[in-house]
Amino acid sequence: MGSSVLYVLSDDQWETISAWMYGTGLSGLFIMSTMFHTVTWKKSHLRKVEQRFHMCDRMVIYFFIAASYAPWLNLRELGPWAVHMRWLVWIMACAGSAYVFFFHEKNKLLDLLCYTAMGTLPALVLVSMPNREGVLELSVGGFFYCLGIVFFKSDGLIPFAHAIWHVFVAVGAGIQYYAIWRYSLNLLP
Repeated sequence: MGSSVLYVLSDDQWETISAWMYGTGLSGLFIMSTMFHTVTWKKSHLRKVEQRFHMCDRMVIYFFIAASYAPWLNLRELGPWAVHMRWLVWIMACAGSAYVFFFHEKNKLLDLLCYTAMGTLPALVLVSMPNREGVLELSVGGFFYCLGIVFFKSDGLIPFAHAIWHVFVAVGAGIQYYAIWRYSLNLLP
């Protein structure tokens, strides 16, 4: 529903494209995560299905990160070097997805470092923009994602750690949605 709101309220072609990219990434993230967690019953006949959904869940995270930056990179004035991040972020998403496809769950620390690097490197570009409205909210959302990593890595050590991780993801996504709605697409007065 939130994706549709962004899309319908967009004023011009680039806002519409950016809203579509972000909305698709956001919806894809939560839909794939829901599908993966729905089939994690650990029944033997669902093992292959669970593995495939888990792989897709990890792949869609890369595209969600890229889509989260799309409104900022497409709709804001960027410097001569920063403008390259518009396509670099999608190359990173494709490379990350290829890594997951070929090396799924082989090196979990490297996976985590790749997600974190992809989430933070484009943010450095946003700091160099002349108009930095909303970057604080974008950063706070990113902070919630990063803080949630503590619980993600504590699964099995802290009760309900994985559920707490998902709460941090939902809060981070909510804050960043607001930032995109308010400052990037200028949909609020």
